[in-house]
Amino acid sequence: MVNEALQQARIKNVAIQKFVTEWAELTQPDQITLVSAADDTKLLAEAVQADELLSAGEGNYFARSHPKDTARSEQRTVVATSRPSDRGVYNNWRHADEVVAQQRENMRGALRGKTMYVIPYLMAVPNTPLAKYAAGVQLTDDRTVVLHMIRMARVGIEVFDDLADPEFFVRGVHVTGDLEQLGQGTDEDQRLFATVADQRLILHYGSAYGGNALLGKIAHALRQAAYDGWTSGEFLAEQFMLLGIVDHATGERFHICGGFPSASGKTNLAMMLPPQGMEDRYSVEFYGDDIAWLWPGEDGRLYAMNPENGIFGVAKDTNHTTNPAAMDSIQPGSGAIFTNVARHDETGALWWEGKTPSPPEDIAGWRDWTGHLISTRSLEDRDNAWAHPNGRFATSLIKIPTLAANAQNPAGVPIDAIIFGGRTRDREPLVRAISDPTEGVYDGLTMGAEATFAAEGLDGQMRYDPMSMRPFMSYPEGEYAAHWLKILDTLDDPPLFAHVNWFQRDADNGFIWPGYRQNLRALVWLLDYRAGTTHGISTPVGVVPRVDELDLQGLDISAERLQQLLRIDTELWRNEMRQRENYLAQFRLPTNISAVHQRIHRQFDDKQHHS
Repeated sequence: MVNEALQQARIKNVAIQKFVTEWAELTQPDQITLVSAADDTKLLAEAVQADELLSAGEGNYFARSHPKDTARSEQRTVVATSRPSDRGVYNNWRHADEVVAQQRENMRGALRGKTMYVIPYLMAVPNTPLAKYAAGVQLTDDRTVVLHMIRMARVGIEVFDDLADPEFFVRGVHVTGDLEQLGQGTDEDQRLFATVADQRLILHYGSAYGGNALLGKIAHALRQAAYDGWTSGEFLAEQFMLLGIVDHATGERFHICGGFPSASGKTNLAMMLPPQGMEDRYSVEFYGDDIAWLWPGEDGRLYAMNPENGIFGVAKDTNHTTNPAAMDSIQPGSGAIFTNVARHDETGALWWEGKTPSPPEDIAGWRDWTGHLISTRSLEDRDNAWAHPNGRFATSLIKIPTLAANAQNPAGVPIDAIIFGGRTRDREPLVRAISDPTEGVYDGLTMGAEATFAAEGLDGQMRYDPMSMRPFMSYPEGEYAAHWLKILDTLDDPPLFAHVNWFQRDADNGFIWPGYRQNLRALVWLLDYRAGTTHGISTPVGVVPRVDELDLQGLDISAERLQQLLRIDTELWRNEMRQRENYLAQFRLPTNISAVHQRIHRQFDDKQHHS
């Protein structure tokens, strides 16, 4: 059966043939099907006929995951290699022999009665300098996973045609398993999502949702790629957004990338439009909202590219005010696939919390993300969430109206600034620029966001998230910092680093800064500072703007609130530096990173002593 299927699919790549044969013999599928992006229409029709997808209005689609299968699971996600020295603090390292043996047992015979879909893909713009690290083949038993991969990657056997070594590719196997019987969240949890990094092998068992199942996205483009970048010494793979800013007065283009922990505004920033008062001079171009690969260019600058071909966005709070570009990208006819939001039985209309200020008044026909009618809820449950908070939409990059014209340029784009942005109510100013690359790496390593009680049980305390890569680390944090420094050290013109914070609060717990489109003002100041046309005020943690250096045209905000936004509170920072001591002590950091920490700590101590 396997040989017949391979011949019918006309797979000529011997390495792919061997890979498919090995795992088909283990998992025992009834059928094997090679897929490409050209199969999208046919696969959508099949999925609708099988009730795997429902209509979500004209040309859009809706899916429900199993209610126990709604999000990524950090606890069940591991990185495996044959070297114990690869163990880090956050990568959940396990030995490759143990993990591969366990996954083979989990997957043995698991595809009987099912179709094995073979998905050749490229997680990169074709012909990019990093193309050899981007090729992959995923095997999956789930048709909706195939449809999501078609939106998120460049899918088709032809992506292997231009590779120098067509046998060098990431091999991925995804098996859903019996979702009702996996013991999710218990001591008997059978799920296991493994990146066997030194074998370039990804084995995921026990889910059909998101990053657990779309192996090209997080497992390949982040965990595996980060490991490849480190071992090759050639590049960085980061959970970074990537945007461009065009100054129409000068004709200049600038590019900014950066990392933001969960719920810190990364996607909205990447897709933002200019605010009133700045729209005639500036435009913002979208490159990517989630992942960037970065490498040194021959001209001594750092270059970046979004390896994905689509977006997999969180629906909650996405609306025409917070993110109009995203809303335009998922309009009727876009081919978008929505998961775990509310849907109307008759019209196929969708709703999620934050789409409009309140849910539809007429609740007849509306079902929540689990499929239960809202009308059958008790009065006390009527206001409970209709959509899952991790409900998603997937759509192709070409559907995004603000997509940069050169987003598909294999040369990537030169990076002017790298920004980090956590979620801090009182310590972090609106923006602070960091000219020293080593201090910039230190700042990224110590980035964090305030935890909520529901998420962490430590309301208001910091959850550190190095470079926003905490859930995606594939090798030790000290080596990670050293690799960053080595890449930056090769550059003649390194990017400016910066830290931004849109989330300061006032005495009434309201946000001081309006955010969203207004965030462009902080980025424009940053670019002006890089150009030397603004100078700001020096502090131990970088340079903050003077109030008169910010372009505030069209923005109604008081001088008092601006002063608060730009303030560096010495006592709050001294407390922060003490907290960082314990956090950084977990890692074997390069000495120059530790030296930056000691210098900043000492300067704040001196400021307090002399104040």
